[in-house]
Amino acid sequence: MRHWVEQRWYQANPGALAALTPLEQLFRRQVQRRGRPLRGREFGVPVMVVGNLTVGGSGKSPVVATLARWLQKQGVSVGIVSRGYGGKAPSYPWPVTAQSDPVEAGDEPVMLAQQTGCPVFVAPKRAEAVKALVSAHPVQLILSDDGLQHQALAREIEWVIVDGQRGLGNGHCLPVGPLREPAARLSTVDAVLLNGGRSAACDHPELTSALPFSLAISQWRRGDGVVQKSCPFLPGQSVHALAGIGHPQRFFDQLTQLGLAVTPHPKADHAVLTQADLQAEPELPWIMTAKDAVKLRHQLNAQHWVMDIEAVLPEALMTAFSQQLQQLGVSLHWGRSDEHTGPHPAE
Repeated sequence: MRHWVEQRWYQANPGALAALTPLEQLFRRQVQRRGRPLRGREFGVPVMVVGNLTVGGSGKSPVVATLARWLQKQGVSVGIVSRGYGGKAPSYPWPVTAQSDPVEAGDEPVMLAQQTGCPVFVAPKRAEAVKALVSAHPVQLILSDDGLQHQALAREIEWVIVDGQRGLGNGHCLPVGPLREPAARLSTVDAVLLNGGRSAACDHPELTSALPFSLAISQWRRGDGVVQKSCPFLPGQSVHALAGIGHPQRFFDQLTQLGLAVTPHPKADHAVLTQADLQAEPELPWIMTAKDAVKLRHQLNAQHWVMDIEAVLPEALMTAFSQQLQQLGVSLHWGRSDEHTGPHPAE
């Protein structure tokens, strides 16, 4: 059923889902009554939200990780907050480290802690996570992984990430389409970014000025600790590929573009993974996303590879972002930016 619904969300015509138009109208009225999130500063430091307008993954977390590393290079101390989706902590707000259990903290927060070294806090009420983080760490800026629709979280910068392959789907709000808010919301944010570039699916007036960016492979990590920059596989080599992310096909396509013969194993976003998920015939090497590796880290060995990625963001965007930060009182001490991305630290 879920697959059937998503297919119609991302087709031009919603088909049978059009029968749910009265529910969509009710949803839109609820969004309108809720109003816009508070713009401003509540906890003494600026908050930047990196969110999306559609249900599911669009590439927010890689952008958050890349921004955090870039800011650290400029001498800015950064904290990250998240809802902690998929996890159930003993209490909230909950601090997250690279060693945290994703069952408690959620897979993406643990991944972000590993990739950035930043203090990370999770809470269903993100404002509580911000308050706890600021109280515990002397940060200059908070990055919120998602939270665009979290009304109680005051923010000063909003970026929206859109999947360039799927765009805004059929343009309808839930449940007829994938939109959490009407597309007009995009006209109120500071930047709209297209993950993977512009496709026919992005032929929407609200995406006219959106900026394309790409997710590039930064390194490969083997389950026994080996790290290398170059692809460890020869073109034509057969591999199993595991992806429990919002749009698994993007990951499989990236491997196919490297010339690999991929046997895909798509999982639901934030799916619980076990050793059984790494057992398949024939016996071949496995490649997985960093988010999935977080949940399988105790099962990985020399047969398993993690493909780390980073966002390559437009120079013009980063220049405007730098100016905006300085206007907000965040001082930058210019370091080496490497085209506005930073390397992943080895685990």
